[in-house]
Order: sequence, then C-alpha cells, then structure tokens
Amino acid sequence: MATPKGFARAIIVLTTVTAAVMELIDTSIVNVALSDMSGSLGVNIEDMSWVITSYAIANVIIIPLTGFLAEYFGRKNYYIVSMIIFTIASYMCGQSDTLVELIIWRFIQGVGGGALLSTSQAILFDAFEPKDRPIASGLFGMGIVLGPTLGPTLGGYIIDHFSWPLIFMINIPIGILATFLSLTFINKKEGEGQRKKEIKIDYTGILLLSVGIGCLQYVLERGESEDWFSSNIIRITAVLAFIGMVGFIWYELSIKNPAVNLKILGNRNLAFTTIFTFVVGVGLFTSVFVFPILAQRTLGFTAYETGLTLLAPTMITVVMMPIIGKTMSKGVSPIPFVVVGFLLFAAYAWMSANLSPDVGKGDFFLPLALRAVGISMVQLPLINQAVAGLAPKDYASGIALNNMIRQLGGAFGIALANNYIARQYAQHRYDLVSKVTGESQMFLERSNTLTQGFIARSGDVAGASNKALATINAIIDRQSYYLSYLDTFRLTALFFVLVIPLVVFLRVKKKSPAEIAASMKAAAENH
Repeated sequence: MATPKGFARAIIVLTTVTAAVMELIDTSIVNVALSDMSGSLGVNIEDMSWVITSYAIANVIIIPLTGFLAEYFGRKNYYIVSMIIFTIASYMCGQSDTLVELIIWRFIQGVGGGALLSTSQAILFDAFEPKDRPIASGLFGMGIVLGPTLGPTLGGYIIDHFSWPLIFMINIPIGILATFLSLTFINKKEGEGQRKKEIKIDYTGILLLSVGIGCLQYVLERGESEDWFSSNIIRITAVLAFIGMVGFIWYELSIKNPAVNLKILGNRNLAFTTIFTFVVGVGLFTSVFVFPILAQRTLGFTAYETGLTLLAPTMITVVMMPIIGKTMSKGVSPIPFVVVGFLLFAAYAWMSANLSPDVGKGDFFLPLALRAVGISMVQLPLINQAVAGLAPKDYASGIALNNMIRQLGGAFGIALANNYIARQYAQHRYDLVSKVTGESQMFLERSNTLTQGFIARSGDVAGASNKALATINAIIDRQSYYLSYLDTFRLTALFFVLVIPLVVFLRVKKKSPAEIAASMKAAAENH
C-alpha cells in the first residue's frame, strides 16, 4: 500500500487526530455536567456516575478486541462503522429523558469510541514512512493530551451557557465530517478483510468478559446503596461476576486463539506492570471524577470555572510528553520515571486532601500541576514496560491487555470513590450532628443569629427558626461531603505509595531499533 502524500496525508492526520480527540473529550466532558444532569433527570450525583462508568466498561470490553475486530471486518470498514455508531449514540445520549436510557446509549457510545482511539492511531502511523513515525506519534500524543484536558473546559462552557444535551450533540457534525473524509481519503490495507473466513470469533470469551466485568461493576457501584449482600440483586450479580471472571480466565487460557491472550501474563514484567497500570487507572479516573464534584458541590465553582481550573496545569503534559518520549528513545530506563511519577501523583492527592474549605481557584494549580507531571512520567514508561521481555509477536497482546487493565482500574476507581464517599459522608455527618446540641454555645449563637436575620428580612417569626435549622443542616451537609472528598484523595494517595515497592520486580530489556519500531506499531494498533 502506497504511503499517502501531501493533501491526502494532511486530511488523514486531521481526520484521525480529530476522531481520537472527540472520543477522549467524551471520557471527561460529562464530569463537570453531573450536577446539571442529575437535576434534570431527577437522580442523585452518585447514580449519575453510571454515565461515566458505562462508557468506561464498554471501553474495557472493546479495547482488547479492536485488533481482532479490525482484522475480521477490515480496518477501514471497522473504523467507519465505529464512527457511525459513536455519532448515532451521541445523538441518542442528547435525546435521553431517563438515566437508564442515557446509560444504555453511553455504553453504545463507548463501544464505538473505544475502537476510534486505537484504530485512529494505527491508520495515522500507516500514513507515514517508518522513519517519520515519531512525528506521527508526537501528533497523536498531542491529541491524547488535549482530549481529556479540553473535555471539562468545553463541557463547563456548554453547561454555563447552554444545556447538558449539547455536550453530546456537538459530536454529530464532527462525526459526519470525519466519516465522509474517512470514506474518501483513507485507503484499505493490502489484503484487508480477506482472512475473514480463517478467523474464528471467540464468542464465549467475549460473553464471559462482558458478564464478568458488567456484573462486577454493578456490585461495586450499587453495593453500598443496596446494603451489600443483604440484597438479592447484589448476591446474584456477585455470583455472576465470579462465574464470568473465573470462567473467562479459565477459557481464555485453554483455547488456541483467545479474544484476550492471558497466557502472556506468565511474563513477570508484564504481570507487575499491569498492577501499576491498574493503579494509574484508579488515580486518573478518580481524580477527574472527584475534583469537579468537589469544586461544584462544595466550593461553589461554576462548571466552566471547574474546567478552566483543570485546563491550565494539565497543559504541562503537552510539553512533558515529547521530552519523556525523546529521553526514553535514547535508552534511559523507564523505571525511575515510574517511581517519580507515582510519588508526584501521590503528592498531588495528598496536597488536595489538605486544602481548606475557603480555597480559591489558584490554590489548585500546584497540586494539579504535580498531577500533570506525574501523568506524563508514567504513561510512556508503562507502555514500554508492558512489552519489555515479550517476544515481538506478543507486543500487540501485551499492550492491549495493559490498556484494558487501565480502563478497568478507572471503572473500579469511580465505583470505589462513590462507595467511599457515601460511607465517609455518613460518618462525618454523624460526627458533626452529634456536636450540634442544645447545650452547644456555638450552635445556639449561630442559630439565634440566623433566626434574627430571617425575621429581619421576612418578618416571619414562626418560620424563621425552621429556616435557621435548615440552613445549619445544609452547612453540615456541605461540610460532610467536603470532608469525604478529602478522604477520597487521601485514599488515592495511599494506593500510589503502596505499589511503589513493587518496582523491584520490574526489569528493563534494552530493545533494538527494530523492536522499538515494532512496539510503537503495536501501541498504535492497541492503544
């Protein structure tokens, strides 16, 4: 297949990077809209987190399958159909009137979106000669950074000036244009789709993975509110999760051509790398889930202000990523990057957990900047470690499995955060309420001050006392949530610190230029 030149290549770059950015924006754009969406649909914010989680679950299922599906259906066909699925699902998300409807369409959107990211990068790499692929990697790296960064800011602007359905509807013109450009300018690979009859679809493995992950996520998400195993639905889904995951592992290890090659986890380096990757997923997803809710629910930030607060420090990664990539290409060991990156992320979480309630927007810059540098220092090194020690033929499987684990860590992290926040909120509220008694001088003074204020404004003596108590209750509620969010940041910091000693089990294998090129290609096709 001839490498495209000039205008055709420019269009391919524009199309693939735009499609990837669109998918990545949708992983974070809803985070700042949860409050508005929950109010519009009449549900609480904790239930609204399913809008994020359903997308993540779909990604967990589809990402390790993208290489197989692209080979089975033909990469160009699979790419275009995925884009159409993503665009239609975006429209239906914007038209949803109930939470269940929105969750279903977000899942379908995630199925299409998971394919866009990996396939876009593979198509982009094929538009460049091997010697120029670092340029392609840099262009795509910019998109990977800008997507999640722009998501909260763009979402915040839309929420403040329009309404939440527009965060999904803006995908429609972009998706239509990208589909047209893909049909016109992207060429099929030589022999694409011709091996369809030779490839057997691992239906059993895909089904077991879907049941296991889906039911496990339901248990994690709803366990707290359903009082765990006192609920029949939790018991049933827990059993299905166990059967699904155990059955998936056993079946994938026992067949010749599994959907997900778990046998490579026998490589010690990859096995321990997946632990680090899982924790990175927990940290990344939890931080972009908790911070917007903290900023809007307890600190009074608007959605747009929340997005801008995240945007400025995160742009540091645009500078850092090329530096890290260039340094590693010279043969520098990735392990120090992983250690420092984890320490910086833990420092970010710990600093965030110790900010006062009267914090301003500028006070978040330093901890969020530490987060940005930490992210930059672990992303590429962990991809490198995922394939260190593997045979070149297993690079694609190793990277696909590593990426699946990251998404799974993210879904687990959001569920964990939801449960932990609910438990800590109840505890903090109990502690605060126990101090608000008729014998407390501070309570009596605050209550009297509020009561007199309401009387002065409305003249309603009878209702003033009740309004004062309601105000104090709202203050306690806000403070309880604030403390529970800080506790969640501390828990995240603990995750990152506890896994650092495991770096002693990682090893570095110096790869030849040919192996580096092969691993870059595998990363492109299975990102």
